[in-house]
Amino acid sequence: MPTTLLEAAPNTVLGNVIVVSGAFIILLILLRAFAWKAITGVFAVRAKKISDDIDAAEANNKQAADLVKQRQAELAGSKEEAANIIQVANDTATQNRAKVLATANEEATSLKKRAKEDIEQERKEALNSVKGEVANISVQIAEKLIGQSLDATAQSELIDSYLAKLGE
Repeated sequence: MPTTLLEAAPNTVLGNVIVVSGAFIILLILLRAFAWKAITGVFAVRAKKISDDIDAAEANNKQAADLVKQRQAELAGSKEEAANIIQVANDTATQNRAKVLATANEEATSLKKRAKEDIEQERKEALNSVKGEVANISVQIAEKLIGQSLDATAQSELIDSYLAKLGE
């Protein structure tokens, strides 16, 4: 009695291998004849879709890189424009400050001049007022001392001489 399968039917195993090999070859021939174009067509479509997707991704990456460069250039331009605006604002502020200071100095000088003129006018008015009072007092003193009344010419000469003495 045979212990292994090969010993029992050496011809059967070889026959089975031949039948299976023949069936496999027939299957390959049938696949090649009827389904091969459909299978390769699916693979070709899939390969084209993958290739197109890769091309689209590369185009999108290039477009994104270009957009990044454009945005960076715009950002740099914006920074430069902002720096220019700040510089112009600083220059304008400096000019305005200089104008305000000049105007304030002019107004202060004008006020000082006006104050001096007012003081001088007040001093003249005070001197004229004092001059008039001194003249009246001098006439009264002179009338008392002399005992007589002075006429306008004598009174004027007396006042002038008295004021000349006060001025020295």
